[in-house]
This record gives sequence, C-alpha cells and structure tokens, in this order.
Amino acid sequence: MSEPLIKIEGLKKYFPVKKGMLHAIDDFSLDIMPMETVGLVGESGCGKSTVGNVLVRLLDATGGHVWFQGQDVVKAKPKELKEIRKKMQMIFQDPYSSLNPRETVGAILSAPYQIHHLASGKELKHKVTELAVSVGLEPYILEKFPHELDGGKRQLTGIARALSLNPKFIICDEPVSALDVSVQAKIINLLISMKQKMGLSYLFISHDLSVVRHISDRVAIMYLGQIVETAPTEVIFGNTLHPYSIALLSAVPQVDSNNKSKRIVLKGDVPSPVNPKPGCRFAPRCWMSDEKCKSETPALVEVGSGHQVACHFWKQSRAQAQRVLNGN
Repeated sequence: MSEPLIKIEGLKKYFPVKKGMLHAIDDFSLDIMPMETVGLVGESGCGKSTVGNVLVRLLDATGGHVWFQGQDVVKAKPKELKEIRKKMQMIFQDPYSSLNPRETVGAILSAPYQIHHLASGKELKHKVTELAVSVGLEPYILEKFPHELDGGKRQLTGIARALSLNPKFIICDEPVSALDVSVQAKIINLLISMKQKMGLSYLFISHDLSVVRHISDRVAIMYLGQIVETAPTEVIFGNTLHPYSIALLSAVPQVDSNNKSKRIVLKGDVPSPVNPKPGCRFAPRCWMSDEKCKSETPALVEVGSGHQVACHFWKQSRAQAQRVLNGN
C-alpha cells in the first residue's frame, strides 16, 4: 500500500480571546492518499476552512504536524514553504475576494510562473493561454478584470491559478457554494477530470453533502474542531455510526417522494469552543450521552475497514437513532 501524500497528526489551531483560547482545531488527524479526494463536512463554524488555511500555512498551527512528501509544512522555513506551495495549492470559496481586482485574468494567471521564475515573454503568454483553455476559459477572458466576469468564470480563474504549477494536492474550500447549480456541475466535473488527468489529490471542504457524495472517495465528518467519523463515501452514506453523523445525514433533502424517512432534530446548545471541557463535545446535544461522555473524550477508533468513529457507544448508535425517530 502506498504512503499517504498528506499526513496530518494532532493538528491544533487556537485563537486568543478575552476569556481564554478558542479551540478552532483540536487534535485533528487525517491521511490523504495519492489521487484521493477526501470530503470534509460539518456545520458552519466547526473549523473546516481553518483546517484548509492551516494546511497551506495561511494560518500558522498552534501544534501538531502536516507531513507532505516527507516535509513538515508546520515547521517549514520561508524558502522551503515557497517550494512546498508549488505542489500544494488552494481554491477559495469566494472567487471575487481571492482575485486581485486591479489585475486582468492574464496577469493573475501569469503571477505563479513569474514568482517561481518558470516562464517569461512569449513562452509565458503561451502557457497562460494554454492554461486558461484547459479549464474552459476563452482566450479573450485573459484581457478582462475580475469584476467583468460572472461567478463561474471567476471560479474557473481561481482553479486555473491553482493548477498553474502542476500541483499534487489542492484544498478546495467550498469552491461551488456561491454558484448556481448548473455552474456547480461544470466546476465539479472539471475538478474530477483534472484529478484524473494530472494525478491530483483533493481535500474537498463543503457543507453540501450531495456534492461531497458525488466527488469524494472518502468522507471525514467534523464537529467543533474535531473529526468524529471518517469512512469511504458509500459507508458514510449507508452505515454511518456517530450520532452527529446520523443526525447530519438525516437532514439531507430526499428527492424520492416515496422515501418517508424522518429528520433527527438536535436539541440542546452547542458548547463553546472557548476553553472546552473534557469529554465528548457532542454530548450536550446527543440522545445517547451519559456521565462517561461528559468526562472522557472518546478516541477515534477503527470499527471497520477504513471506518473510524469517535464515540463511546457507537455499537448502539443506529438502534438508538431509530428509537429517536420513532419518538421512543
């Protein structure tokens, strides 16, 4: 079996606030294999985007390690980080704010080649035109400014910029959430095509479970800075075991009118991420929690082939969830 392309170990990111430390990411561990797409899902505010920003060092980690091709990104010095970023790129959620409004698309796509001294003159122009066409941008778009483009073409520009240096790993931070459904499909299909063509791995961050199911090989579910469950995509959607994951999937709209499945409505307050207490962070909203859940933090344990769950009572979770749905 091949080695992971990305190996995240015990990653932490804390932000100082008036009353202590806000734990945005806490003991986050995840492997991403070559040519694998891992979907990272969870509620807004759970820390998904912070994970992406820490992986590419837009934010410095508080602790832990991010191993990429044998190098620890967390400890990389500026020169080392510059080389790492050739192979490790990011596509942002808001294509408008991530593009320089004072530069044309051509200038934006030229920048990576110029920064790394990879092309100039006619060769640079040829590479930029070829890159634009490869993602579906017409050559005349290179003369346009970001404000002259629609949302889809702006995002295609962001994708082209991320692909310019032939990376091995791309973090996709909700890349289609601000786009129309028809444009979403075009972007998703492009990402899948580029993955096969260029041998890419993705961390696909999203709150849209239908999109995650379509593009991901494996899914990691996050709650308040921690992974609570990870498994191959079809296992997550067919046999999820963590109470939070079960509740999250029950909220997915069903197209089939004959499907009468009910939704689990979570009760209780979301605990504060500031100076969190020991124990399971989902316990205040969980229908199975007891004193053990409130005092002991559950470890992420292997419960099947590639299936990990952080729950003390995962063996009873589906039966207990059915009782909740039946009103018992």
